[in-house]
Amino acid sequence: MSMVHCNGDPGSHSNDRWNHEDNGENNANEVLNTETHPGNQHQLTPFEKLILDMSQSEKIVKELTLGKRIGFYSIRGKIGSGNFSQVKLGIHTLTKEKVAIKILDKSKLDYNTKKLLSSEISSMEKLHHPNIIRLYEVMETFSKLYLVMEYANGGELFAKIILDGKLSEEKSKHVFAQIVSAVKHLHENNIIHRDLKAENIFYASNTCVKVGDFGFSTVSQKEEPLNTFCGSPPYAAPELFRDENYIGVYVDIWALGILLYFMTTGFMPFQADTVAKLKKYILGGIYSVPPFLSEPCQRLIWAILQPVPSERWSIDKIMNSEWMNGVQYPKPLEPFKLDPRFLSEDKTLQKEEAEVKIILNHLGITEKHIQNNHGTDYYTSVTGTYRIVLHRVQRKQAMEIVPLVSQPELTKERSKKNLCSYQGHKYSSKLCLIL
Repeated sequence: MSMVHCNGDPGSHSNDRWNHEDNGENNANEVLNTETHPGNQHQLTPFEKLILDMSQSEKIVKELTLGKRIGFYSIRGKIGSGNFSQVKLGIHTLTKEKVAIKILDKSKLDYNTKKLLSSEISSMEKLHHPNIIRLYEVMETFSKLYLVMEYANGGELFAKIILDGKLSEEKSKHVFAQIVSAVKHLHENNIIHRDLKAENIFYASNTCVKVGDFGFSTVSQKEEPLNTFCGSPPYAAPELFRDENYIGVYVDIWALGILLYFMTTGFMPFQADTVAKLKKYILGGIYSVPPFLSEPCQRLIWAILQPVPSERWSIDKIMNSEWMNGVQYPKPLEPFKLDPRFLSEDKTLQKEEAEVKIILNHLGITEKHIQNNHGTDYYTSVTGTYRIVLHRVQRKQAMEIVPLVSQPELTKERSKKNLCSYQGHKYSSKLCLIL
């Protein structure tokens, strides 16, 4: 989700920008110290300096004590919140990469919540897709858990539509294609999202969106019945309101239909001021499709929002529909190694891997550090740094990220009006039996 560009050969001086890119901190902190040791003078690498500062720098030690820093990340302002957590902007000190840090209070995590958290981490570790938010690192203190993830600075799809209005059908096609491709990848890996909604689709740029928030995701085999009812009521499929077991794939597909309707019209197909009324409308299939939508778009919405789960169009049918004809679908990434230990082995590296190794070495993370990188996968700072650098290299090669196009400035009156509308329409997801 991050928008940072990486230019230049990884072994050249142009990569100094990785260590000097402006992140709002005092530039004095970017200068490497020189330490004198018996018999020689040694210039600290960025990695060595950070490790030293975390124990000796009064400023950094204070930030760690006050919760304004965790591990290699400085913590900034709040950018979101969930049912059991808050999300804050973070900056990785070595690479200056902006990240999203999901912070959970361990005292508020019951058995079911811990199970969901474990599922969230497991799901994100299995997925390799350009339109799915990545997990970089997990950290734990006595009282809190921290999930460090890719950050999309373009905001939510929900907020964009509420503030700026519906998307054109042409733009909707390209956004929907990315979401559908991501969901197809989920289902091919036997993962059900269970909370697909516009609030969980994030703009990484003006043309790239990412599916995020896997807090309610679960592993489910094809046709395996599920019985935990969760998600946002306006996106809930009819079977969830019938208090019966459901097939996860069909529930995600229904949510795709709601998303498509919302993107192309700017409002929800089922609207009510109470959950009881909403339930009645969804179970009765009471909604209409505006005539301003093209006929192929209308037919696709009707084909997805079928009350009988097995009659809903499959992902493949959606992708091959008339309305989506000619649209390019992003492909999953080739599976990549999530643990950096292979970089310290005597093996021939792929071009991408060799570039990552050069950049890590430039930051001061050597083969010796990687060999000594003990811990469970995502629970170490070296692994977190490796994953951030790997993602940067992959983004550069795939040209995944393009510059954000600045939006027209809202007038004060319109901005205030739309902000009230945005706050009034936002729905939170719930873990509950929907009655």
